[in-house]
Amino acid sequence: MPRILAPLLSAVTYARWLHLVIGCVFSGVVLMVYPGVSGPSLAELLLRAVPVDAALLVAAALVPAMRRAEGVQARLLLVPDRERDIAAEPARTWADRRRTAAWLVGRVALGTAVGTLSVLVPIAAVDLLTTRTPDLQGVRLPALEGPSWYPLLAPVLLFGLGWLIVWAGRLQLAMAERLLGPSPAERLAAAELRAERLLDRNLLARELHDSIGHALTVTVLQAGAAREVGDPAFVAKALEVIEETGRQAMDDLERTLALLRDTREDGPGTAGETAAAGGDALGSLGSLGSGEAGSTGDARERPGIEQLPTLFDTARAAGSPVEAWIDVAPAKLPGVLSREGYRIVQEGVTNALKYAPGEPITVRIAVRDGRLELRCVNASRAGGGTAVRPSPRRGGKGLRGIRERAVLLGGEASAGVESGEWVLAVRVPLRLGA
Repeated sequence: MPRILAPLLSAVTYARWLHLVIGCVFSGVVLMVYPGVSGPSLAELLLRAVPVDAALLVAAALVPAMRRAEGVQARLLLVPDRERDIAAEPARTWADRRRTAAWLVGRVALGTAVGTLSVLVPIAAVDLLTTRTPDLQGVRLPALEGPSWYPLLAPVLLFGLGWLIVWAGRLQLAMAERLLGPSPAERLAAAELRAERLLDRNLLARELHDSIGHALTVTVLQAGAAREVGDPAFVAKALEVIEETGRQAMDDLERTLALLRDTREDGPGTAGETAAAGGDALGSLGSLGSGEAGSTGDARERPGIEQLPTLFDTARAAGSPVEAWIDVAPAKLPGVLSREGYRIVQEGVTNALKYAPGEPITVRIAVRDGRLELRCVNASRAGGGTAVRPSPRRGGKGLRGIRERAVLLGGEASAGVESGEWVLAVRVPLRLGA
């Protein structure tokens, strides 16, 4: 019983009923102006009034602002589960105008039917309660066994009218979502916008993880080593490394925050603009630095492979010997590959410092057969078979970030133990990084 009565007592039902009645008012006003309510029969009234109503509604649908007005009104009175299912934008294309015209005609037709019954059914219920034979616009109901049965039909009619309003409101909402909602092109543009924003958030997360994670790892190792050794010269050197690493981390954080501000201030304004612009993953990756790696004076510039020697010096200062072979000219490497290559090597070195501190690290970077190849190797076990580096948990953020970078650049990445060594290998085509 509560399920049956709850919709009849809901405020949403009567808000939708008001929306339906507004359509009935429009048709009633037009009917009084032409052809009038006196003289013609009901069939003649419909034959004359319907074409006039349809013509006026189609003409109104040609006004771009009409779609916006109808969308706002539908959001307020039809109470959709999600407001974005009903657009509140003006018509931009002829397809939008056609859908608006279909909505207006359907809304007025359904509203007129519900509004008319909302007047006639209560009148008939009153007639039944007063034991008179109900008269619905000249159509008399057949007499029953006796006048005493008539009052029992009044609540049945009102109950039926209530559920008619409930279902008519739901039908009106479904029509609004279909005809006033985003078109397939707009839905695709909205999906592209969400994907672009998700890509931006993932990029920010990777940047913070790589830069801040590396800085914290080096800082912790240097501070621990300085406490254990106790040599003033070593402590001074460790503090110097910590200071320099902290400065680099602050620069990386400033660049990341600059991207975050630009993403919020310069983001696409509408779904249509997003569809026109499109989402470009490589463009998003490169948006952190507008110029080629190595330029100066740009607060958003990210480090490239030409800055790897500084990274290696930091690792050496942390106690891990580094041997590096970089067989590629930074000036000839596309900016995106230079910046992403730096982050990949940085993550590899950070993992080596974290899981195998003090063990040698070998880095090789070269271009072969049109592909940039990066390889970072360090010991997986120390003498005596004692495990130094535990295998990172499945789905670790660092390795997942490396794989995401490689995939977005059209390449591949692998990581694992080979012959007692931990090997990180990344291969990326040069043509996709341009």
